[in-house]
Amino acid sequence: MKSPRKSSGRKAAGRKSAKKTGRRTSGEDAVALLKADHRKVEGLFKKAEKAKGSAKEKLVAQICNELIIHTMLEEEIFYPACRGDDVEADMMDEAQVEHDGAKVLINDLMEAEAQSPMYDAKVKVLSEYIKHHVKEEEKARTGVFAEAKKKGVDVKGLAGPLKARKTELMRQAEADGLPRPEPKSMAKSASRRNGAARGGTQEEGVGGRLRNMALAAKRATIG
Repeated sequence: MKSPRKSSGRKAAGRKSAKKTGRRTSGEDAVALLKADHRKVEGLFKKAEKAKGSAKEKLVAQICNELIIHTMLEEEIFYPACRGDDVEADMMDEAQVEHDGAKVLINDLMEAEAQSPMYDAKVKVLSEYIKHHVKEEEKARTGVFAEAKKKGVDVKGLAGPLKARKTELMRQAEADGLPRPEPKSMAKSASRRNGAARGGTQEEGVGGRLRNMALAAKRATIG
C-alpha cells in the first residue's frame, strides 16, 4: 500500500508543475500572437531579398498569404476590440488605411511573376511599408498594442479567437486559397472619380503614396 503522505507529496508536486505550466501558457495573449506574425513575415522578407526566380515567387506568395491572414485577424477581431474599448479613433483609422495600402501591393504581386516589370521593386516597397506599419503598432508607449493594453482591451481573452481563426484561415489557404484582400477605407465611387480625373485608378495613387512613404522611411534610416 502506498503511503498517503508520499501520495500527497506527489499531488502537491503535480499541482506545482501545473501551476508553472499554467503561468507559461497564460502569458500568451493577442499582442504576443500578432507580434509573432510580424517576426515571421520579417524573416520571410529577408529570405526573399536573396532569392531569385521561382524560389522568390514562392516566398513572395507565402508572404502575401501570411499578410492576408494577419490583416484579417486584426480587422475581424483585434481592431474591433480596440475600437470597442476606445483606443484612439485616429490611430485605428490610420492602421486600417495602412492595411489597405498594403493590400494594393499584395494583390498586384499575387498576379505577377518574378520576371514581371518592377516585381523586385514592389516586393521591396511592400517590405519597407510593412516595417513602418509594424513599428507603428509596436511602439513601446504610444503604439496600437501599447494603447490597447492601456485601455484595458482583453488581450488574453482574444488569444483563443485569434488562434482559432488563424487555424481556419490556414486550412482555407491550403484547400481553396484565400480571398483577395479588399481595401475597406477606399470608397468605390471615390476610386472611379479619382481614376477618371487622373487617367488612372485610386489603387495606383495609393501605390505611389506607398512608394513615397517607403523612400522617406529609407532616407530617414540612412540619415
